Parts: sequence; structure tokens; C-alpha cells
Amino acid sequence: MSQTKIPLIGVVGCGYWGSNHARTLSGLGALAAVGDRHADRAATLAATHQVPVLSLEEMIADPAIDGIVLALPPHHHADAAIEALEGGKHVLVEKPIALSVSDARRVVDAAARAGVVAMTGHVLRFHPAFERLMELIGAGELGAVRYIHSHRVGLGKFHAENDALWDIAPHDLSLILAITGERPDQVHGEGSAMLNRLSDFAHLHLQFPGGIRGHVFTSRLNPYRERRLTVIGSKAMAVFDDMAPWAEKLALYRHKLWEDEAGWQSEMVDPDYVGIEDGMPLTRECRHFLDCIATGAAPRTPVSEGLAVIEILSQGTVRHD
Repeated sequence: MSQTKIPLIGVVGCGYWGSNHARTLSGLGALAAVGDRHADRAATLAATHQVPVLSLEEMIADPAIDGIVLALPPHHHADAAIEALEGGKHVLVEKPIALSVSDARRVVDAAARAGVVAMTGHVLRFHPAFERLMELIGAGELGAVRYIHSHRVGLGKFHAENDALWDIAPHDLSLILAITGERPDQVHGEGSAMLNRLSDFAHLHLQFPGGIRGHVFTSRLNPYRERRLTVIGSKAMAVFDDMAPWAEKLALYRHKLWEDEAGWQSEMVDPDYVGIEDGMPLTRECRHFLDCIATGAAPRTPVSEGLAVIEILSQGTVRHD
């Protein structure tokens, strides 16, 4: 494939997130078709972006379509992804890529056999604030990372198949895996089901082989929204707050800590707000998918990362009768 050619992508799933993908890919000149089992929903989105409505099978059979984005109910992701991969199409499958470790492994195995781009939709990995945070960590600005904790809470989005852990935690687990560069060797989960059998609150406690510890808190029964990732290092602390104004989304705290005869002491300082470039994470993610297809580069968020997240979720899942 010529590197100057924009790959053409079909989007399967025309709900909220699939519509966002379609709009973004259309803006990049890469949208080829949309599809959804709800014909009226697909027709409306197709008319908006002036592309045809095609089924997954029709997209796979169309040689002009290079890749497929899957934004389906999660229990359909694995089978649809495998079908597209076995059809030779590049795939971006939204999180979670499956609802079981065995199905996620099937997706990873199918991608390896197909030899195409197979990417998980961990969109926050492409947020400019997180990219800048990774640069700071790589440059040693935080020193050695010791502890990571995330809070992602809000009200609503009650799914029939997914609890708060499976629906919300993948975002932060993908960020934590990127920061640590390793998988946890200990996972402990706690959940509370208030409305039905599915947890509306969930905690994950993580310990990594290198000594880093992590904590993830998710809730869909919270009176306020919070989207915050905090990284504690030996030299400084950083906070990625996605609810903050753009200029304040990434804060670096160089609090002073020292030990004297009276014990440990501290002195708080005002945060330094780190400048980040403008850009929508989904646009950057879709452009990355297109670039990987065009160049053959490995994706930043391969389906193997989606598998790693599901393995952690499975270890931390709390069952309710």
C-alpha cells in the first residue's frame, strides 16, 4: 500500500462511540462505510457522512476497504474482530475487546495469524496530556515511580453486560500498564452492587514486579464526575486531570520531603502546569491507526494490551448473586 494513500475504513456499530469514530474518520477523509444491526441508525449516520451502509461481511468482501473499526456491545467484539482479521482487514476494536480472557486470547491469536494491524481502542493513551506525562517520566522528572492511583467516577451509563469495573477501569489500566511497562503480579478487587447484581463501585489494588503499587477506583453512582490519574515519584508527583481546563490538565508537584530527628517532614508547593499541545485524543488515535496501516508500524495499543487489561479485570472481578 502506498504511504501517500489514505486507508479507507468501515465502522461497524453506529451508537454513541461508533458515531464519534465515523465523524472523526470522515474528517480525516478515511470513512468508507458504516454498518449497524439497527438499519435506521446506520442509514442516518450514512446519510450524514455520505457513505454507504454495509454489513460487516460486505465490508470484509470489499477490496477497497482497508480496515474496520468495531464499536459494538462488548460481547460481540471478539467474534466480529476475529471475522474481520481472518478476512484480511486491519482492525481497531473498542474496549473491552472481549468479556473473557479466552475470547481475548482468540483475538490476539487471530491477529498474529493475519499479520495485520490489530489495535485496541484505549483512546486515553493518545491524550496529549498523557503523552506529555510519559515524556516527563521518561526524562526522569518524577524520579522513580513508586505509586499510581486513578479515580474515574460519575453518574450513569448502566450497561446490561458490564459493571463499573469492566466498563470504566480499562481506561486507567491501559495508562498504568504504559507507565509501569509491566503487568501486575498481584491483583485484588473489591466491588459493591447497589442497583442490581453488577457492581456500581469497584476498587482494584495492583502490585507490580518492580515494586510499583497501584490503585484504581471506579463508580457509576457518584454525584460528581472525576477523571484523575496521579503518579507519585521519588522526586515529584504528577496529576493528569481530564476534568480540568486544558491549560491545567497536567500538573507537576515538586513537594519537598525530608527526614530529620523529628521524623518525616514535608513542604507543599504550588503546582507547575505543564504545557500540552492541542488535539482530540480520538482524532489522534484514528490517525495513528491510519498511519500504522499505511506504514506497517506496530500500533501503540495492540490487542495484546487489550488482553492484558482483561486478564487484570478477570483477576479483580467480584461476583454478585
